[in-house]
Amino acid sequence: MSGPAPSSASALPPPVGKSFTGFTKLCKGLAVILFLGHIVIRLFPSTVTYLALIPSRTIPFAWNLVTSGYIEQTIPGVIVSIAGLLILGKVLEPLWGAKELLKFIFIVNLSTSVCVFVTAIGLYYITQQEIYLYTPLSGFYGVLSGFLVGIKQILPDQEINLFLLNIKAKWIPSLIAFILVSVSFFMKESMPYNPIILFGIYMSWIYLRYFQKRLVAGLKGDPSDEFSFSSFFPEFLRPVLDPITSVFHTLVCGWSERSEANDQMDGLLPGSYSIEANRRRERGQKALEQRLAEKLAAVRSSEATPDHHHQHQQDHHQHQQEDASDKV
Repeated sequence: MSGPAPSSASALPPPVGKSFTGFTKLCKGLAVILFLGHIVIRLFPSTVTYLALIPSRTIPFAWNLVTSGYIEQTIPGVIVSIAGLLILGKVLEPLWGAKELLKFIFIVNLSTSVCVFVTAIGLYYITQQEIYLYTPLSGFYGVLSGFLVGIKQILPDQEINLFLLNIKAKWIPSLIAFILVSVSFFMKESMPYNPIILFGIYMSWIYLRYFQKRLVAGLKGDPSDEFSFSSFFPEFLRPVLDPITSVFHTLVCGWSERSEANDQMDGLLPGSYSIEANRRRERGQKALEQRLAEKLAAVRSSEATPDHHHQHQQDHHQHQQEDASDKV
């Protein structure tokens, strides 16, 4: 991961939603891209067929897997996307660095589009409804939902004012997904946003969970229980979900949780080094120092033994000379 994360609470950025100033250059540049993308499809509506994700046209026009994430087809959509990008990006970029944030946006956007494309093709073959093949899908919502997952990971207890309620950041992605799915039952026009946001949450979690490099901790990903897949759900569901996700994790990823990673999982985030993890590191350091001391003592002993034997021979030879002189 590019750019070290702050190690103290004082280095954290201002709370989400508290300030509308100090936006980063990267986020401003991406906001301009979102705005220009909307202007282009307004002036030239036919460009939607080339820039938005239309599953029936993705095979020849594979670039729409990337461009669709930066195309907003409605005015409210472009306003929400730009505002979310500037505000949430301002929180994440100081902690991740501009390079890592840009990498995160690209990976989440592309992987979300691929998942949406595969899902649309699958639904078409199941239902034989051509709407799944020809509906233009686009929007920055997948990345925005990924930002919320990033904030859940880094600042889980940060309170965010949402709908006049103070809600901890760790629950925002789950709440957004629940509201979206619930509304889609009554408002069919919101259905196209469901796969983008849901896959955005899931793919960003996969990247942060398993692949994001963390130079501070020397690990890859975040294996902590606080960031497990079941942490997106209420507490009473976790005993049911944990065994299922564990099997899925082993089958799909082919990995098992490494004891070394578990020992240091609390050290993944700034200021989260647990007492137990520190004790384990101290015990490991003491054991290493003890082994080094034993090796050093063994080396010194082996060096001292020949010297002692040589000195003993010299003393014995000197005694023989003294005895001979006495006899003379």
